[in-house]
Amino acid sequence: MDLQLIFFGVVIIVIIALMFRNGRKRQRDAAAMNTGLKPGAEIMTASGIFGRIVSFDEEENKVVIETHPGSHLTIHRQAIGRIVTPVAEDGTELNGEPVVLDDAAADPAFGERVEPSTTTDADETARRTGGSASKGAGE
Repeated sequence: MDLQLIFFGVVIIVIIALMFRNGRKRQRDAAAMNTGLKPGAEIMTASGIFGRIVSFDEEENKVVIETHPGSHLTIHRQAIGRIVTPVAEDGTELNGEPVVLDDAAADPAFGERVEPSTTTDADETARRTGGSASKGAGE
């Protein structure tokens, strides 16, 4: 009977420790995201809308994002799901616009297929359809 109580107590302590650890991790992630919320950063909202931050109002907790050139949305700060591409930390600007970090030049992950970028549209269409790019439309 004493062994069962000890085991039950250890399980309760482990569960409580995991809850505190998870809470600290959430706070750390939220703080990291708040530091990345700057004009120029590309974000994704919780509902899946992608856009670039145009302006940020800390008092009202409103963020204006540009989803398409000329199309602006005003959303609440908590509606931001994640930061897709953060703004450069050193404040580098190009033509008055903040430079956005782009991970397109990164090496591919292990096992990831890399398509050559020298194909033409006709070659790409032929590859997808299984045909030849040199065939005419009537053949």
